[in-house]
Amino acid sequence: MAGRNGRTVRDLRRANRTAVLQRLYFDGPLSRFELGPATGLSSGSVSNVVADLVADGLVEEAGSVDSDGGRPRTLLRVAPASGHMIGVDVGETRVRVELFDLTLTELARAERPLAQQRYDVDVIVGHIRDGIAEVLAAAGLPPERLLGAGIGVPGIVEHTADRGAVVHGQTIGWDAVPLEALLRAGSPLPDTVPYLIDNGAKTLGQAEMWFGAGRGARNAVVVLFGSGVGASLVTPEVEQGRAVEWGHLTVRVRGRRCRCGALGCLEAYAGAESLLARWREEGGRVPEGTDEETALTALLAAAHPSGDEAADPVALSVLEETAEYLGAGLSDLINLFQPERILIGGWAGLQLGTRFLPAVRRHAVSYALRHPARKVTVDLGRLGPDAVTVGAAILPLADFFARGGRRPEPAPEYPVPAWRTALEERAPH
Repeated sequence: MAGRNGRTVRDLRRANRTAVLQRLYFDGPLSRFELGPATGLSSGSVSNVVADLVADGLVEEAGSVDSDGGRPRTLLRVAPASGHMIGVDVGETRVRVELFDLTLTELARAERPLAQQRYDVDVIVGHIRDGIAEVLAAAGLPPERLLGAGIGVPGIVEHTADRGAVVHGQTIGWDAVPLEALLRAGSPLPDTVPYLIDNGAKTLGQAEMWFGAGRGARNAVVVLFGSGVGASLVTPEVEQGRAVEWGHLTVRVRGRRCRCGALGCLEAYAGAESLLARWREEGGRVPEGTDEETALTALLAAAHPSGDEAADPVALSVLEETAEYLGAGLSDLINLFQPERILIGGWAGLQLGTRFLPAVRRHAVSYALRHPARKVTVDLGRLGPDAVTVGAAILPLADFFARGGRRPEPAPEYPVPAWRTALEERAPH
């Protein structure tokens, strides 16, 4: 039966379970007495919801605390082993797959390097499938115990009714790739375990906002700086974050050719791939076959050598110019969205940030309008290079919370395009 606002009793129960689960997850352990004001629920509602969650194995006791003159109050927490999630980062240099318990403690991981074939769709799908099977086997976890597999990918993710998540990754050569349908065909997971796919910068942003340097901020931009660059915008209206193709803002008319095909994009100057290309063009020496992470380490070492060695002026000049482009790009985010915080993450952002963050801040402030610039802080993310994977795992966790701790219904069947049916034949059995 629906009330005047259209909500049914079932909706109300789900919302109450969600409220209690989230408060225990982020602020627990808590007593039943503390859960009342924390959730806005009556003591009777709290008792009923907690009893249901304990019966479902989602909440467990975690000791007790003294009360004022009464009996000790029992503390409650979310049971770590009551659910498991997989997070996948389809990155520039590797596909990383990690298995987590409900408290996002890592239980197992698998990595597949990306070299010659890079973003070949068949290769990526195979790496994700194999990685999922590997971490489940390593932890001895039956696949039906999973709440879901979250996947962070480059590009724009469109969620469609007939094909599931479709990825438009212009910089990696993906044109409307039905990734969810391809993963579901021959999947190592049962159809009750969903694949939840989103932009990698958005998953990074979600991780930093839930557990990292973004906690407590109402308006923030989290920047993913790797081979390319992207960003996630978080506001009160978009609490889960919205991916913005920040790397493809034009910073120089008729400038360098970007991976997307356009001229003068920020990514063509500030992305690690283009940064290293500019160093090579200026005479920087990087051995053939060196991966981007190793090459960037070499560039930083050349600009800031240890001991009494002189700095390589070319490497230093390229890095200083990159810091200015990055700062100018951040000023656009400051002027457009007026965030409280800007956080820089991604493997390249973390490497460069330890050396050049003061210069990036200085340029961001000098290019931005004074009023919003005075209100923003620019810092590094706190979750390290695994933040995209953690954020990807949050996708099924957030879905689980939204359902009040109920497991999802079986996933719909999405038809795989005829030109991809060979994937089923090659899938592991």
